[in-house]
Amino acid sequence: MKNQEKVQDLIDKRVQAKLGGGEKRIDSQHKKGKLTARERIDMLLDDGSFEELDMFVTHRCTNFGLEKEKYMGDGVVTGHGTIDGRIVFVFAQDFTVFGGSLSETMAQKICKVMDMAMKMGAPVIGINDSGGARIQEGVTSLAGYAEIFQRNILASGVVPQISAIYGPCAGGAVYSPALTDFILMTEDNSYMFVTGPKVVKSVTGEDISTEDLGGADVHARKSGVTHFKLVDEQEGAMLIRKLISYMPQNNLEEPPVYPTNDPIDRLEDSLNSIIPDNPNHPYDMKDVIHSIVDNGEFLEVHRHYARNIIIGFARFNGASTGIVANQPNFLAGVLDVDASRKAARFVRFCDAFNIPILTLVDVPGFLPGSGQEYAGIITNGAKLLFAYGEATIPKVTVTIRKSYGGAHDVMSCKQLRGDFNYAWPTAEIAVMGAAGAIEVLEGRTIAGITDPAEKAKYVTEKELEYKEKFANPYEAAAYGYIDDIIEPRNTRFRVIRAFEALQTKKVLNPPRKHSNMPL
Repeated sequence: MKNQEKVQDLIDKRVQAKLGGGEKRIDSQHKKGKLTARERIDMLLDDGSFEELDMFVTHRCTNFGLEKEKYMGDGVVTGHGTIDGRIVFVFAQDFTVFGGSLSETMAQKICKVMDMAMKMGAPVIGINDSGGARIQEGVTSLAGYAEIFQRNILASGVVPQISAIYGPCAGGAVYSPALTDFILMTEDNSYMFVTGPKVVKSVTGEDISTEDLGGADVHARKSGVTHFKLVDEQEGAMLIRKLISYMPQNNLEEPPVYPTNDPIDRLEDSLNSIIPDNPNHPYDMKDVIHSIVDNGEFLEVHRHYARNIIIGFARFNGASTGIVANQPNFLAGVLDVDASRKAARFVRFCDAFNIPILTLVDVPGFLPGSGQEYAGIITNGAKLLFAYGEATIPKVTVTIRKSYGGAHDVMSCKQLRGDFNYAWPTAEIAVMGAAGAIEVLEGRTIAGITDPAEKAKYVTEKELEYKEKFANPYEAAAYGYIDDIIEPRNTRFRVIRAFEALQTKKVLNPPRKHSNMPL
C-alpha cells in the first residue's frame, strides 16, 4: 500500500469510526429525542476544541459470536477539550454500539481519561447512556466497572466529577455517577435504578413503570440522587458549562474570578422590610439571595429535593461562593433528615474545592416526630454539623431571623469555626421560641392559675419578657458569638468585605488518615 493510500485509509477509518453503530442506529437515537455521543460532546465543549483518544479501540471478546461484530471506539467516545478555555476530560457512551453496554475495553478507555484528568488536574465529565454490563463478556465487564469505581473514589475531592445521564443507567452502572459530585438527568429519556421493573415485580410483586421507579422526576424530588432535572440535552450542556465556571480545575487551585459590574456597596433597601413582623409568617429566602449576589445570579443545586434548605453557587464581587440557606417558605425552614444530608454533602464539596461558603440562617429547629427519629435525624443532623466543623474554607454566617436550639449550632455557628458571624436586628437566637420556653419555665405556675383570662395575661407577659431578653441578637453579640449586627440592606457589602478579609485564611485539621464522619 502506497503512502497516499495509507493516508486515505486512515481518513476512511476515521469516517467509519465516527458513524458508531451506523446510520440506521443513529437515526433511531435521534427519533428518541437523543443525540449521539459525539454530538453531545461537540455541544458541551468549546467549538473545535475536542481531541479524541482511542478512536480505533475494538473489543476482544470471542463469546457468543461477538468476534464477528466489531465497531471502532467500542461504544464510548473519549478525549479532552475545553470549556471557556479551561481543559476538561470527557467520555460519552455511544448507545448505537451494543446499546452502550460496558465491555472490558470500554472500561479501559474510560479509565485512561480519568487517569489523565488526575495527572493533569482537570475535571472529568461523564455522559452516560448505556444498557449496562455487556453480558457476553461476563466477569471482565464487572471488573471494568470496579476499575472505574476505584478511579471515581481516588478522584473524589481531587478533581471535580460531573455525570450526565442521557439514557438508561441501570445495575452496577449507577454507582459510578453516584460517586461523582453532581448528577444531571433529562426528563423522559433518562432513568437510574439498581434493579429494573421486571426484576422488582418478580421478586417483590410490585408493578411499577420505568419512569416511576427511576425517572428524572423521582430522583430529583424523592430520592435526591440527581442534583438537576433537565428538559433536554441542550439544557444539560449549558448547565454543565455554567456549573464548571464556579469550580477550580482541582483541589490545589482557587476557583476562577470573573469581572463584574455589580458594585460591592450596592444597597438593597427592600431587605430592611423583607422580614414579616409576625415571626410565624414565611418569606422567600431566595429573594434575599438574589438581592445580595452579583447581578442576581444564583445556580441552585437540588432545587426539587428537601426544599426546606437551599444550596447553590453564586458570586460575590466576581468570586465563586457556595450558599447554604434555610427556606422559611417550606416547612418553616426546619432541618430534617433530607435537608441535613443535602447541605452536608454540598458543604463538603465546597470545602474540598476551596469554595467559600455563605450561610443564611432562619431555622426554628429540627423537625420533631417519630418518623424523623426512626429515619435517623440524630445521625443525619450530625452530618451537617460535622461538615461545617471540619471545613477549613472561609465561612461567613448571617442569621436572618430564627436560630433556635441545636439547629443554631449546626448552621455554621461561631463555635464550629465560623469566621465571621453576623446577624440582622430581626435575629432571634435562643434555645427555643418564646411559647415553648415559657411552657417549660413557667409550666407549674401556669397550671396553677384557674382563671382563663388571668392565665392568658400571665402567659403573654412572660412570653414578651422572654422575647425581650432572648429573641434578639444582642445577647449572643454580648458574648462575642455574633461579630456584628448589620443593617439588612448593607448585607452584600459586609459579606464581600468579610470574604476579602478571609482570602489568606489558613486553618489545618489534625493529621489523620481520614475522619470518620457519621454516615
